[in-house]
Amino acid sequence: MLAPAQRPATTVNEEALHHYRSIWISDVHLGTAGCQADYLLDFLKQNDSDHLYLVGDIIDGWALRRAWYWNQQHNDVIQKILRKARKGTRVVYIAGNHDEVVRQFIGLAFGGIDIQDEVVHTTADGRRFLVLHGDLFDGVIQCARWLAIVGDHAYTLTLKLNRGFNHLRARLGLGYWSLSQFLKHKVKKAVNFVSQFEEAVAREAKARGLDGVICGHIHKAEMRDIDGVLYCNDGDWVESLTALVETMEGELKIVTWQQLGHADGRSGARPSPVPAVEDSPA
Repeated sequence: MLAPAQRPATTVNEEALHHYRSIWISDVHLGTAGCQADYLLDFLKQNDSDHLYLVGDIIDGWALRRAWYWNQQHNDVIQKILRKARKGTRVVYIAGNHDEVVRQFIGLAFGGIDIQDEVVHTTADGRRFLVLHGDLFDGVIQCARWLAIVGDHAYTLTLKLNRGFNHLRARLGLGYWSLSQFLKHKVKKAVNFVSQFEEAVAREAKARGLDGVICGHIHKAEMRDIDGVLYCNDGDWVESLTALVETMEGELKIVTWQQLGHADGRSGARPSPVPAVEDSPA
């Protein structure tokens, strides 16, 4: 693994609402109509960090091979990330299954962005976390790739229905609501899969003697203790619109970015933080 290049101190964006020590985002799926690039762009504009981890499935290569979809907002997200890297944020791109082509560049850096398969992040309070996308712990991806692709098509159809439904909600002045998340929580097999995935990833971190794990892949933001390991999933920017953040003191939180527009009239989105896990490992 190549050591990250030396970077200047991070330049704080005066327009940002928050400056965090670290931010993790994953499962953006740029290149698909379901990507909520406008929400993510608002989040990136108004939140700065010393470290920015892109935890896989940032660009959806599976979808782009089927049909090309790329609008200006998708391009703006990429440009914003590159700008953060130029201004001193340490940006690490961790490959996922939808952007697996990136894995051929592991150990290299492009535009100030380090390409890795996984990394270990040390928080300000000294805890060590394994950071990886998580697809290697998904039996469907590893053993039945064709089934994963079929499921991806079904998921895309659900997102199309979801977009129409949310257009109607927006016209009624209601916030974003995820049909696919609702279905996942209601289907017993899906719930069991999520639980098995979380436990498998946590076991890997424990086997390596680490305090926790940070991943994506299953589009379900979560933070909980699993057998003495702090499991953190940063969610996604298709359904849940969530990120994991680390404060300057080392506290980890999930923030949800669900509403465009500020009460004070400034453009952007207001974060609605989910409470951090109180009993963090020593």
